[in-house]
Amino acid sequence: MARILAIGIATLDIINSVDGYPAEDSEVRARSQRICRGGNATNTLVVLSQLGHRGSWGGVLVDEPDARHIRSDLAHYAIDTAHVRLLGHGKVPTSYISHNLRNGSRSIVHYRDLPEFGYHDFAAIDLGGYDWLHFEGRNIDDTARMMQRAREHWPTLPISLEIEKERDGLDQLLPLADVILASRALAETRGFADGKQFLHYLRKLTAADLYCGWGSLGAHALIGDQALFSPAQTPAMVIDTLGAGDTFNAAIIDGYLDRREDILSHACTLASLKCGRLGLDLGLELGI
Repeated sequence: MARILAIGIATLDIINSVDGYPAEDSEVRARSQRICRGGNATNTLVVLSQLGHRGSWGGVLVDEPDARHIRSDLAHYAIDTAHVRLLGHGKVPTSYISHNLRNGSRSIVHYRDLPEFGYHDFAAIDLGGYDWLHFEGRNIDDTARMMQRAREHWPTLPISLEIEKERDGLDQLLPLADVILASRALAETRGFADGKQFLHYLRKLTAADLYCGWGSLGAHALIGDQALFSPAQTPAMVIDTLGAGDTFNAAIIDGYLDRREDILSHACTLASLKCGRLGLDLGLELGI
């Protein structure tokens, strides 16, 4: 069992399941609705918990009623929240999600009105008891300072970095990570048509191990100069793709911690398992 600290956000997800994504300026009836916790960093920790690890989250919450869903779910998966900055006023970040029952896809409108977890919050954490440190690629200037601090004071602590969206200054984070988990969305934003090309582009910017999932087209990795590929493992029925990328990322981290030789295919297997289920309860034995 490894101890993992993840720095990022948690959200309240309001998910409406619809029979086909609605056209603009139309009205449809949701077949069902569920409200749950979301957010990339905490999703990754929840999957890692089910894989036998212990997670801690560094982020920001508000003392308001909607936060109870987040706190309750994190407690269920034994995610430690001792490093969370709790504010007295504000609004929990909220994602309004349309889940298409025809193909399992999701479309998201996100509202955020909270400060980010900052450098001074991070600097108060003793990283000595952790086996892995994971960051969302956001709040770039502070995140760069956090990663530099970890490098200086805990040089043997592995660092992974998720780069999902284009953000000003994002590339300054790349040399500070050991493992980079890149998204298809970011690759396409930068003009790349497949993960392999994108990872060779990133290799010019960092010596980190590089991974990029490409949905049903599989996933690529670049370890040193060795390019790897794993085909996607499509479930019998695609039910819910929300959180599949976070599951993929968690499986990569788990692969390093467990010294697996099949890290990329392991990640594709777990991402497929998630797509065949509603939510992030993967039916794995909880590591708590």
